[in-house]
Parts: sequence; structure tokens; C-alpha cells
Amino acid sequence: MTALNDTASLARLGFNAFFAKQVTADEADLLVRRISSVHRDRLEAIDSTGAVEIELPPNSNTADFAVGDWVLAAPYTGLLVRRLDRQTVLQRRTEGAFGQQLAAANVDTLFIVTSCNADFNAARLERYLVMANEAGTRPVIVLTKADTVDNASVYADEAKGLQRDLPVVIVNARSPEAIDPLMPWCGPGQTVALVGSSGVGKSTLVNTLAGHNGETAQKTGAIREHDAKGRHTTTARSLHAIASGGWVIDTPGIRTLYVSDITDGIDTLFAEITELAPHCKFRDCSHSHEKGCAVQAAIKEGTLDAERLERWRQLQAENRDRTPVYSGPKGNKTLRKKKY
Repeated sequence: MTALNDTASLARLGFNAFFAKQVTADEADLLVRRISSVHRDRLEAIDSTGAVEIELPPNSNTADFAVGDWVLAAPYTGLLVRRLDRQTVLQRRTEGAFGQQLAAANVDTLFIVTSCNADFNAARLERYLVMANEAGTRPVIVLTKADTVDNASVYADEAKGLQRDLPVVIVNARSPEAIDPLMPWCGPGQTVALVGSSGVGKSTLVNTLAGHNGETAQKTGAIREHDAKGRHTTTARSLHAIASGGWVIDTPGIRTLYVSDITDGIDTLFAEITELAPHCKFRDCSHSHEKGCAVQAAIKEGTLDAERLERWRQLQAENRDRTPVYSGPKGNKTLRKKKY
């Protein structure tokens, strides 16, 4: 059992001052545990001793929890008392849903995995970057299957141009040395998560990072040659220890990632447009036809790519249209979708 006073053991699991200051004096005797997997009817957790039981209170909904969450549990019974506030949270909106679907919590770095083939898609990578920016995690582009192309640096250069100061690394997911270029983000107590399309090598990379093989390995699947799309092999999110002392969360492949309620994430992704906008003549400039538009001026000068502006415009429109709004009399708000 791991109590709050065992700070060294908790730190190895990723517990830090942000979480510690949330625990009140009355809760000092409660057990601190981290959610390692979420299922429809149960939660699994870990502490410094390994896997531990978590007993859910009546009428609990496991959908309210994410892999990586920190919780307090009662001694002896293991009954969940409460969840601590999240430092970061990865979530996405699914088609036709009002609420956000939780993907992972308290992630320090998000590895956005794509391969050097037909899966590489700048517009889709930008959606993942928006997701990471909004969550407050550090994004890193991880390029796999470099051995299938003559010059992987072409993909790396394009990826680096998607966001300012964006780290991009090329790895051979199956090689034990794959962890070497990722080590800056996989140190003791650090938590990383992997996202990307099916078939790009996420599960293979998780197996390499966690040292899994045989029965403990995450399942991997082949990809179709004509479009580089793969089958979903990871169906649940789970937390795995990395040999270097960090933690990695695998996630199911995402075919469609909708943007919704993520204005700050878009502003960070398109920082060059965000910084130019205040210099436009009109406050509500659409950056399309207005006189005195600083963004259009940058395009004419060649310092801003016109395709970047177009993708910015598309994401802004989708974010506006898909973000639910609250309506109704004051004090009696109801959630509704915007009409297209």
C-alpha cells in the first residue's frame, strides 16, 4: 500500500507537487493510486508495489476516469474515495456526441506516431497537435517505417514545419535502440502517450519501450499496401512501465479526429497567424479579402504559406461549428449543438 508519506515511491509513478497539494490533512491516511486501465465495469490501478485493487462506490461510472488518473482510496478496503484534479487531459469529441471522450490523463508528452508512407498526412497531424496543445502536453512527432522510403528526411522536414519548435524523431519501432532518441521524454516519473492511425507501429513501439515480448506484448497488425491503413489492434488504453523509469500509455487507433472547443490549441498550432492577426487593420479580419490584412501581406511577401492559412481556416470553421453552446435563461442553461 502506498500512502502519501511515501513520496519517493510516488514520484517514480509520476506523482508531483501539483497532486500532493490537493490532498488535505484529513486525507493523509488514504492510499494514493494511479489508474492503469479503464474497463466498462471496473478500474485497474497501480502503486509502488505493483497492481492493486480499486473498489468502485455504488453508481460509479468508469467513463469518468482516464488511464493516468490519480485517485485516493480507503485503506484495507481499497474503496475509491475521490479522483485528484488532472494536470493535463487528452480528450476528443466523437461524431454526434456532446461530451468529450477521455483518452488519457496526466500525460507529460504526447508521441504523435505516423509512418513514412501514405499514412503521412499534414492536415491530420495538425489535428493531433491541436489535441496536444489544448491538453497542455508536449507534442513530439515520431516517424516510423523509415526503412520503406529512400529519404525519410523529406517527411521529417515537412513535419517540423507544422508547428514552431516541434521535435521530430525518426525511429525503427522494432529495434531495441528505438528508445534512444525518445529518452529525453521517457525519464523516471515521466508519462508519455501514443496516438496515431492504426497500422503505424504504435503497439510495436509500446512493446519496445516497455520491453514486452511474447504473452505480455501488445498485439500488432499488418497494414494494407495500397493505402497504408491498418486494423485496430489496441482496443483499450493501458499504462505500461518503461525500463528507463517512465510510463507509456497506448491508445486505440483514431481514424477520424474532430476538432471542437479547442481554440487555444489552434492558436498555438498556427502561432505565426495568431501573432500576425493583431496587426490587421480590422479587428474581426477574416484574413481573406480585407484591406490592411497583415496575414495576406505575409503570404504575398512569401513569409507565410497560403496552404497553412487555408488549413487554419478549415480548422477554425470546424471548431466553430462543432463546439456545443449553452442556451436558455440565465441560471437554467442547456447544452445544444450549433446548427450548420
